[in-house]
Parts: sequence; C-alpha cells; structure tokens
Amino acid sequence: MPRELWQKCMEILQDELPIQQFNTWLRPLKVMADQDELCLLAPNRFVLDWVKDKYLPRIEEIFMDLSDGNPPAIALGVSNRRPSFGMRMSGSRSSATSSRSSSPSSSGFSSGSSGFSSRFQEQPKRSHDEDNGQAILDLYSQPQGSSAPSRNESTASSGYGQPARQESSSASDATVVAELEKELTGVANETETVLTPAAVRQRFVNPLRSSQGEDRNYQPKAEVNVAGDNPSIEVTPLSSQPPSSQIEYNEPTIITPPAPKVVIPKQRPVEVEGSIKHTSSLNRTFVFDTFVEGKSNQLALAAAKQVAENPGSAYNPLFLYGGVGLGKTHLMHAVGNQLAKQNPDAKIIYLHSERFVADMVKALQLNAINDFKRYYRSVDALLIDDIQFFAGKERSQEEFFHTFNALLEGGQQMILTCDRYPKEIAGLEERLKSRFGWGLTVAVEPPELETRVAILMKKAEQAKIDLPHESAFFIAQRIRSNVRELEGALKRVIASAHFMGRKIDVDLIRESLKDLLALQDKQVSIENIQRTVAEYYKIKISDILSKRRSRSVARPRQIAMALSKELTNHSLPEIGDAYGGRDHTTVLHACRKVKQLCETDAEIAEDHKNLLRLLTS
Repeated sequence: MPRELWQKCMEILQDELPIQQFNTWLRPLKVMADQDELCLLAPNRFVLDWVKDKYLPRIEEIFMDLSDGNPPAIALGVSNRRPSFGMRMSGSRSSATSSRSSSPSSSGFSSGSSGFSSRFQEQPKRSHDEDNGQAILDLYSQPQGSSAPSRNESTASSGYGQPARQESSSASDATVVAELEKELTGVANETETVLTPAAVRQRFVNPLRSSQGEDRNYQPKAEVNVAGDNPSIEVTPLSSQPPSSQIEYNEPTIITPPAPKVVIPKQRPVEVEGSIKHTSSLNRTFVFDTFVEGKSNQLALAAAKQVAENPGSAYNPLFLYGGVGLGKTHLMHAVGNQLAKQNPDAKIIYLHSERFVADMVKALQLNAINDFKRYYRSVDALLIDDIQFFAGKERSQEEFFHTFNALLEGGQQMILTCDRYPKEIAGLEERLKSRFGWGLTVAVEPPELETRVAILMKKAEQAKIDLPHESAFFIAQRIRSNVRELEGALKRVIASAHFMGRKIDVDLIRESLKDLLALQDKQVSIENIQRTVAEYYKIKISDILSKRRSRSVARPRQIAMALSKELTNHSLPEIGDAYGGRDHTTVLHACRKVKQLCETDAEIAEDHKNLLRLLTS
C-alpha cells in the first residue's frame, strides 16, 4: 500500500514541479516500504537535506489526501553509496586483497608519491561486504623488507575476482581488438609502427613509477641515447669480471679489444594516449576566480568548490550536465587546477571520453591492457568530459565500468560531464546510469541576461578593453544561446575596434556583428515563434491564431506573444495582427501576464526558459 501511494505521489509531483527539479532531487530517491511505514533513501546527505527542507511537507500533504487522512509514517535516510564489488575469498585476509595489492614497480605508483594518498588515504581503506556485514581490510602498501613481486605475480589478477589478461596474444584478443576498431574510426589505419609489448610497458608504466618504488632486482640491458630526430639504442654488453688491474697472471695476458657497440636504429614509437603527465591536459586559465557566478550555475559552482576542498569524500562522483557552452568544462578544469595547487604531486587526468576509447584500443593492439588498467586506476582524480560518447560502445563501457568501481572503492575523485541527464542517454548500460547517480548530479542552466552581461564585462577586463555597459547589454540581449558564442561575438567586436581604430559602441557592434544579427533575426521570426510554441505545447498553429480562450490554448498564445515582443523588433500592433488580428492592448496584457507568471509559477518559468533556449540556439 505505501509503495502504491508513493507511485501516485511521484506522478503528482512530476506534474507540479519543473522537470529539472524533479530529475535532480526526487527521481534519484529509492523506496523501502512495509505495511505502516515508507522509507525514502537519498543517494547522499546533500540530497537528503534538500528533500527534507523543500519537498517533504508537500509529500506529506499528498499522502494525507491519497490515504483519506490515514497516511503511513515517512522516514528519510541515506542509501549505501559505496557497495563492495570484490569477491570474498576463503583463507586469510591477505588472500582476499592480494589481487588488488601490487608492488610500486608494477602498479605504477608508490606510497612516496601517491598524490592525495598522503593527505586523504593515510588510514587503511575498508570495503564492506553487503552479504554478511563483515569488513575486509585492504592494505595498499607492503610490509617493510618484503621483496617486490614479479610482474607475472602482480598482474595475475585484475582485482575483481577474475584472471587478468595475459600478455601473450590469443584469438580472443584479436576478436576484441576487431570490435574496438569499429568503435574508434581511424585507429587501425594509422601509419605508426607497432612496438613490442616490452617497449610499450617501458613507455606506459615508467611515468607512474616513483623514485622510491624502483625494483631493486632490475638491471638495465641497454643504454638509450636519443640524438636529434634519429634516436637509437646502443647495446653495451654487461661484464661480470673484475677489472684486469686486480688480476695477476703467470703467463702473458692476451688483451682482446672490447666488443664493438651495436647500434640498432630505433623505430618511431607509437604513442599510447594517456602516457603523458597527468596535469598536462589541464587548462591553467580555467580557475574558480575566472568563473562568473549566476543563478543558473550557482549550485554547480558550490558543488565543484566542495569537491576541490574534500576530494574523494564529498559528492563522488560529481556529475554535471547541461547544454553546450555553459561552463561545465570550465568547472571541471577549475577543480583539477585547485587540486594540483593543493598537492603538486597529485595524479590528475583530464580527458575526453573519445580519448579513453582510443587509449584502450591502442593498448589492446599492443597487448598492454594491464598497463592501461594500472595507469587509469592509480590516479587521484579522473575528469572525463562528454560522457555521452560512450553510448553504443559496449566494450569501452565494460572497461570504464570496472575502472569506475576501482576508483570509487579507492576513494579517488571522479568528475563527469554530459549534455543531458544520465537516465536519458540512449545506448548506455543501466549499471553505469545507476552509478552516475551515487554522488551528486547537478544541472547547469543557460545564463540569464545579468549573468551574460557580467561575463562580457569580465572578459573585457581580462583583455584590458574598455567595454561600455550599454554595449555589453546590447550584445547580451542578442546572443542568448551559450557562453561560447557570447565570447566569440565579443572577440569580433574587439578585433574590429582594433583594426578600425574606433572605440567600442553600439554602432560599431551593429557593424561588426551584422551577419550574426541578421541570421538571428531571420531565425527568430514571429512565424518561427508560433511554430516552436505550438510544437512545444503539442497544439496546432491554427489554435494559437483562433478565438478560443480555453487555458490549454490561451496560455501558449500569451507566451508566444511575449516571446515575439522579447525576441523581435516588431511593434505591438504588428504582433497583434500576426496573432489573428488582435489589439495591441491584448499583446501588452499578455507580456505583463507572462512576466508575472514567471515569477510565481515555476512551471511557466521553466517553459519560458526552454522556449528561449530553443529559439536562440
């Protein structure tokens, strides 16, 4: 009975609330119910507090109405966001964790240079077994004096209860490579020369090896001399004999000349993406100080700052979604730069989702998948942009799924961005969609007029350009789609002022952006507004132009009139004539009514914002 009431309650709330609020705060809730009580489980404390303050009174009111005055008790709680994915092995504790423990030389990182580990991972990590409630102690460092295991031992298990991929080639590897080549167009057709697995391991693992984690039993077999554009390997034989000056001979010593050095031309290496330094991909100009805060991105900025202060513990993973050019990538880089500033030794990787796929394809081609896994699972923070490009790539999703679990269990921070809500990504596995909701999911909305003006003034200040306020207001009124187009328009105006030797004013802006403004005026016409509003509300254009006064028709007609006044240069009488020959006072009343409803009705405000985005993008 309580579960049925909750389903009806969700349907009512979905009709009452804007879709963004409903998806962000109520959709992630999980339900546990019995006869007399309903328990709502939030993914984290932040969502719990927000639901309790903003939505719980309305939920109780709906339950009172649906249950005829006898509602069930409602309890709030936080669900377990970090379940255990490891298999509990029989025997000692060390056997349960040996598959994930490895020596510094094989895992790619050591206790001496583990990034955030010295600050956030000093205590041994524990993962909870959900089946029996017992704790498994995971030790990520070896006892002093113990020798480092060999490579075969350190890679004998993948850390998830299944054997790791061996380095020898097999038919299954060839099949997997063939499938992945279909996912990434052009990777198999590159003209680079393929290295041997040993050369790939040297290139792929060495950047992660610390000075304190070298294998003491390792002896170099070759001297690598790089000279100009033609690098070569000089192979020098190792001698185990003592110097001849310390040996006495009774017979004359026959001195043989040393063996000549054999110079083997070194082929150009195939670079595996991701083998560069972890911080090299971060844009140093994207920091919190250069990010302009507004009502549309206030929550996302607060969450990003919290992650930068407490990585791996608060809001992990942090999932930012919204349209293009709204500041998601800026916030991601700002978090990475702040983490690197706090800990210069931190291993931070920022990459696009397509690069992750390319790295894995090349690693499989070169039989270095284990090195690929160690590389991405030994980072302190993993920042992946445009996660929606994983859709349809099943093998890549599987590898990212295991990487996601390993990083989450290890307490490493993850930040992901997408252009839509994770549940709406077609072609993405459900297990990934559910894990994206473990942390905090925040929407980044298009900036309002005041925020757009502030962004223009901030960019002009950085460029040391005098931008009058009325000029910034003129640009912000006409460029509404996203921040990228706003910055592009400002750069064109600055370039025109520099080449013409004129000050920036409205006349110069009209002349510099005449093609852009003409195209926008052509796109935003009264006919286009009528068609877009009719499609949005699923009514006919003839209904908008008719004399019908029912709310289902009158409200869309008023919004269309208000948008026509806001987005076009037509006068009120011209707008009235375009809407069935109505008087200009009717248009004026519609504009005032829509403005009032946007301040009091969240649903109308959301519809107005969505239509603005559709018409100006």
